[in-house]
Amino acid sequence: MIIRDATPDDLPAITRIYADSVLGGVASYELVTPDEGEMGRRMAAITGDGYPYLAAQSEDAVLLGYAYASPFRTRPAYRWLVEDSIYLAPEARGRGVGGALLAELIDRCESLGFRQMVAVIGGAHPASIALHQKAGFSSAGMIRGSGHKHGSWLDTVFMQRALGEGTATDPDPNSYPGTLFAG
Repeated sequence: MIIRDATPDDLPAITRIYADSVLGGVASYELVTPDEGEMGRRMAAITGDGYPYLAAQSEDAVLLGYAYASPFRTRPAYRWLVEDSIYLAPEARGRGVGGALLAELIDRCESLGFRQMVAVIGGAHPASIALHQKAGFSSAGMIRGSGHKHGSWLDTVFMQRALGEGTATDPDPNSYPGTLFAG
């Protein structure tokens, strides 16, 4: 497996993987699958702002999954915190793909200067919780009944992990996150 930067050429596979999560899962609270154009706009917004957007590819060039970091909130004081998102093709689940994507995403975000990463886990999905725990995330709370999908009320679990020095020191205002809201 290769972990690499995702590109617009990956959009057909990314759109299919995300559609599976929208239509059959609870990782996303969307109810209607976005089309490839919308997924491209979302990718462009994330990468255009300098956040990492990764793809996991098999040796035979099949996209197994993707992950990206994005702002948790848009207020300036939140700029040191990123939210991770990971989506896997059904055939890639349970094969270590999610862990590899998350490890690389953590490394990339640390190197950019981010200090915290949060996971917002829809449907309190046990596999996603376990994946994040294995990567050093801890529980940061739950919102019960935060969504309604597939005829059920869903809970949202929040998990958090420090990046780099976390809160032990002040962040570097010259690092990437420090420049996000510079005048």
